[in-house]
Amino acid sequence: MPHFHINGSHRDFDVVYEVVKTLTSSRHAERTLEISLRYLSCVRGWRSAFIAVTEPDGHLCALCSTGLSDDSRERMRFLSNEGVVGRIHRNDSAVVVPKLCDEPLLVGSMGAFDESEGEHVALLGAPIRHEGRPLGVLVAFCENPDGQRVFTSDLQLMKVVAAPMGQALLLDRGTGPTHNGARQDERRPTKTTQTLYHLDNTVGESAPMQRVFSQVHQVAPTRTTVLLRGESGTGKELIARAIYGLSPRKDQPFISVNCAALTETLLESELFGHEKGAFTGAQFQRKGRFELAHGGTLFLDEIGDISPSFQAKLLRVLQEREFERVGGTTPIRVDVRLIVATNRNLEQMVKAGEFRADLYYRINVVSILLPPLRERREDIPAMAQYFLDRFNRENGRSLHFSAEALRVLSSCYWPGNVRELENCVERTATMARHDAIDRFSFLCESDRCLTKVLHHVEREDAVRPARTLDATESEVPNALASVSAGDCNGGRFEMPDSSDRPGSEREQLVWAMERCGWVQAKAARLLAITPRQIGYALRKHGIKLRRF
Repeated sequence: MPHFHINGSHRDFDVVYEVVKTLTSSRHAERTLEISLRYLSCVRGWRSAFIAVTEPDGHLCALCSTGLSDDSRERMRFLSNEGVVGRIHRNDSAVVVPKLCDEPLLVGSMGAFDESEGEHVALLGAPIRHEGRPLGVLVAFCENPDGQRVFTSDLQLMKVVAAPMGQALLLDRGTGPTHNGARQDERRPTKTTQTLYHLDNTVGESAPMQRVFSQVHQVAPTRTTVLLRGESGTGKELIARAIYGLSPRKDQPFISVNCAALTETLLESELFGHEKGAFTGAQFQRKGRFELAHGGTLFLDEIGDISPSFQAKLLRVLQEREFERVGGTTPIRVDVRLIVATNRNLEQMVKAGEFRADLYYRINVVSILLPPLRERREDIPAMAQYFLDRFNRENGRSLHFSAEALRVLSSCYWPGNVRELENCVERTATMARHDAIDRFSFLCESDRCLTKVLHHVEREDAVRPARTLDATESEVPNALASVSAGDCNGGRFEMPDSSDRPGSEREQLVWAMERCGWVQAKAARLLAITPRQIGYALRKHGIKLRRF
């Protein structure tokens, strides 16, 4: 393995660790290589990248890519002895091409860059080998406006990660004698093999989301009622559609109703339908959502917001599987798979008499808890890139994130979860004046993010019940805000009035760091001390920094 310079930082070692962890998480090399490539592209700010592997006919063909269209990837087919890709493969040496336009063969084969773009894009490439055996090539494209940029760090990183990539390719291709048996074993589910679950249009490689995906795959083939719980914006309807898409009812209707958007009278008519003349304005017979969903799936969103009187009507339908239209007397039987969702704490509502216990037991058969975005931060870079790629396609742009920008996104609290992240990416992309989105492109970096007032509001939601704050806890923010720089001494800070202290010095440090995404500079501003002083205090109390 080549010598790796870290330039006084462990950041690149963290990148290598994440790549190796991904590559060893599954024996499905194409999938793990694609995830690793996407991660590398995000943290290093690459414009695009691909991995080409050797085929039996001697050609080098793209196995996976990021930032390139499917058409461009399909056209990437190179002879192993020509062009820059072939040169990297043949000579077993890394290459930097400051101007992509100097490689017309590559530009022509890809169709992803025109001649003017090639003046400002550099190509970086490293061979992928294992024990001297050539397996492929790792190629990245980077912005290089003046053609003078040096890519030493990127190239060294590519050389390092190429080694575990080669091992992953070797195991997947089965160049060893046990290949066939290994591939057979891979297809058999075992307790020791970690399976990566995937859902269409959903990003989630983190452990919390993998648990959700696993539950979805397990419950989807049945007709069991599913209760989806999670804060607003965590993607409950997306998961409901995924359950429907994996179920035997996927060719039947999927009907969605937002219970919080309708009054009780309208909701009854919407769900059960009505007969002609049942009320003023009912000029014709109308089928309800239950009837329209017959044989398929009905998704009731915000189930916790329906009134107590309507809860009784809904309970009868769920028990008997039949109902009458509003103004009708003929029972109508339906066969419907029910999926419900809420962001409310149903247990607390049952205890307070706001939600019927019998209805709670009826809908809480299989409960799937969707984690908030702040508890799955490792998914944020890929999700942000997904939203940015979609924006680029819809608006004809070619924006990309810098590594610093992705770190800003990963450190935010996101009270609005995935929905807020999507809006933030779209807003930032819309207002971007240049193709590169850096950390200063975000409103939070200029203290203009209005959602920051919601970052640590205690909420009564489906994830955690609201805590009862005593007087001391409720005064924590104001008390900490009153600390002045003059009260700090060698990394130690004291409250002006000891009776108002929200806790020990260590507790104040942890409180501030958690609320600032473990960014020391922000926590220092919150405590009105210097970054050096907070560094001293963290070391003094043995508080380990968390990396997101």
